[in-house]
Amino acid sequence: MLESCQNAQERWGGVHKLIDRWLLERNELIKAYDVLGAEPEALSETTKQLQEFCGTLVDYVSAGHFEIYEQLTGEAKAFNDQRGLELADTLYPRIDVITEKLLAFNDLCDEGKCVAEKFKELGCLLHERFELEDCLIEVLHNAHKEQDAVQA
Repeated sequence: MLESCQNAQERWGGVHKLIDRWLLERNELIKAYDVLGAEPEALSETTKQLQEFCGTLVDYVSAGHFEIYEQLTGEAKAFNDQRGLELADTLYPRIDVITEKLLAFNDLCDEGKCVAEKFKELGCLLHERFELEDCLIEVLHNAHKEQDAVQA
């Protein structure tokens, strides 16, 4: 999972500082996930590592919904990118479902009910979400690149 995050950063780093920061937050989330995955006993009780992971998870999810997706959609509109807007309309509902499940995991942890099975499911959900987000970024980045080439 970390490798795909680094690849995304290499492909789109510099496109927009907001996205750059978000990809760094993604990297931190993956590192925190890997640390917990290496120590499953940390899931059986509320530990500092679990609390930090959940905080990073909520921050990442919130940035996506309240900053990044709005920015990406705004850029698609500004570039009159119908393909990007259609893709967003297709992918956002699935991202919303994943978000609900991620936040439900956080709530379980807050209640002291975090279990390894849910943690593994969380990893699959994060992986899927990252792929969907990467798809959105790639489509919009390519639209900008094409638009910039036409203007040059």
